[in-house]
Amino acid sequence: MKHSRFFLFPLLLVGILFFSFLTPNGLQRAQRLFLSLVAPLIHSSSSLKKHVEGVSQKWTTLDQLDEQYQLLLLENKKLSAENQLLRGVEEENKKLRQIINYREHSSFQLVPATVIARDHSTWWNTIKIDRGSNDGIAPDMPVITDSGVVGKTTVVTSNLSIVMLLTDEECNVAAKVEGTSEQGIVSGLRDSTAVLQLVFLSKLADLKEGQRVYTAGVHGGVFPSGLPIGTIKSFQARALDGQALLEPAVDLSELEEVFVIVGAK
Repeated sequence: MKHSRFFLFPLLLVGILFFSFLTPNGLQRAQRLFLSLVAPLIHSSSSLKKHVEGVSQKWTTLDQLDEQYQLLLLENKKLSAENQLLRGVEEENKKLRQIINYREHSSFQLVPATVIARDHSTWWNTIKIDRGSNDGIAPDMPVITDSGVVGKTTVVTSNLSIVMLLTDEECNVAAKVEGTSEQGIVSGLRDSTAVLQLVFLSKLADLKEGQRVYTAGVHGGVFPSGLPIGTIKSFQARALDGQALLEPAVDLSELEEVFVIVGAK
């Protein structure tokens, strides 16, 4: 190691003396020679620096893009939730418009009511509504929706009423079948929850699936004539009469708003 240092020092000294005795032109030539030798190294170093800076910028850009993507995902989820809420509000507004329109064009005096309670043991038999005698409601008044018959009031207090549903065996409604002279009594079935029966038809009644059944409006009855009850599902002749099974016009499991008919307009 000491020998290498010994040789480097004279070489350095010779180099200094050589450049010190060069003429200006000679010095310039030496500088050009030196620059031509080191130029490739300078260019390589510059290119490497630019490449490193470019890679660094690309990584920064990718991080920014990923952050923007996550923000867009969050915004999309937010907009999706807001759309769901708006659809729910629009559906509620549509229902309210239908209810208001039906009430305005009905030929009956209708008291709107909200279903406030259902007993699980009598789910298909009764409901409770938030209207009573203070609103002009009395026992044995028809309860309907814009789709058809729901049932009739039974027990009435000042601010609450119990409604017997069509699916109850005790809720008997005089009915007629469209396009025929057939009439009978609609009531619930003991062994079925969401199906009605129409009995006292003639054994030879020519009834088709899908035919509509309406209230007959007999004198002294609870229900006025022409209210939808349901549609024919099937018919069979029995020993003394004919029996038809009906699909109710109103989905009694989804009741929220109803009307009580308190009189004619």
